[in-house]
Amino acid sequence: MFLIEDKYVAGMASIRFLSAALEFSAAILMLKLNKVEEAMKVNAVLAIVGPVVLTAVTGLGIAGLAGKVPFHKMIFIIMGVGLILYGVRQN
Repeated sequence: MFLIEDKYVAGMASIRFLSAALEFSAAILMLKLNKVEEAMKVNAVLAIVGPVVLTAVTGLGIAGLAGKVPFHKMIFIIMGVGLILYGVRQN
């Protein structure tokens, strides 16, 4: 189906597939519980998982780019991810 030549791309995609499976399972669980209060608890857990997945996938991507991108551009990429995480954090 796909010829995956880069182990970093395979890792990034695998983490995203795992995240998608977790999201889908959470949606099914919300429907099964059928209560707003319980669905909000499930949603709260997903809110924790999202930034972890973002950080893991970005970390793999940065590791894959190491040596291919100039150092100053790598700093901008890392700062950008940091700003995203800062912007979505809870007060």
